[in-house]
Amino acid sequence: MGYLISMVIGGLIIGALGRLAIPGPDPMGCLGTLGVGLGGSFIGGIVARILLGPNFVDHGVVVVVLEVLGAALIVWLVGQQRRRAAGRT
Repeated sequence: MGYLISMVIGGLIIGALGRLAIPGPDPMGCLGTLGVGLGGSFIGGIVARILLGPNFVDHGVVVVVLEVLGAALIVWLVGQQRRRAAGRT
């Protein structure tokens, strides 16, 4: 149970930092921020594994930065999708 709670808190923090990295308004709720954070953590973990090898856990700060960048990428992609959808209607 503690692992699940730590994943939720970590996902919210990573998602919030990813949202802060992209300028402009972003109407996203807590669940959206959590999803962005978890997705960004997944992307950042994969990139860290590729760049740093199997011992990427020893590079904590680098992994967190990659996770935030992954979350920012997801926020940017969602924003692009929303802009396209708004332009079509």
